Amino acid sequence: MAGSVNKVILIGNVGADPEIRRTQDGRPIANLRIATSETWRDRNSGERREKTEWHTVVVFNEGLCKVVEQYVKKGAKLYIEGQLQTRKWQDQQGQDRYSTEVVLQGFGSTLTMLDGRGEGGGASGGRGSAAGGNDYGDDYGAPAPSSSPSRAGGGGGNFSRDLDDDIPF
Repeated sequence: MAGSVNKVILIGNVGADPEIRRTQDGRPIANLRIATSETWRDRNSGERREKTEWHTVVVFNEGLCKVVEQYVKKGAKLYIEGQLQTRKWQDQQGQDRYSTEVVLQGFGSTLTMLDGRGEGGGASGGRGSAAGGNDYGDDYGAPAPSSSPSRAGGGGGNFSRDLDDDIPF
């Protein structure tokens, strides 16, 4: 195999308010736990069953940390894209321990709030979204501004005129 992929996509609910820490040079690091659930019917009893997995998410991207700090609260529904990373550490007895985390840093990281900011316990209004890329807070997930003068004015136009009936295949 020529290459490999390390990408995780999760949609789930935040289990507790995120913890924001700072490095020695003042850069933020956000830690949060996200629950994902699956449900099914038991073949024998017909009862509905549910299994919940808890995922530790660590955000190093400075722009995404700002979104987490300001808007993400317990109960918020998030869409995240990141990478799996396993850390090795020692407990108080000197035993080696391992933790697998979803890490959001760099260009391939995305964090999108799927419910309104007011619904998850955060600030009121709309939808929060941020995508990683660099540590300058650029929002690569935002739509590009329209360069078409006919659409920039908005409203009053004929919508069917914008559609092309030709199928490209």
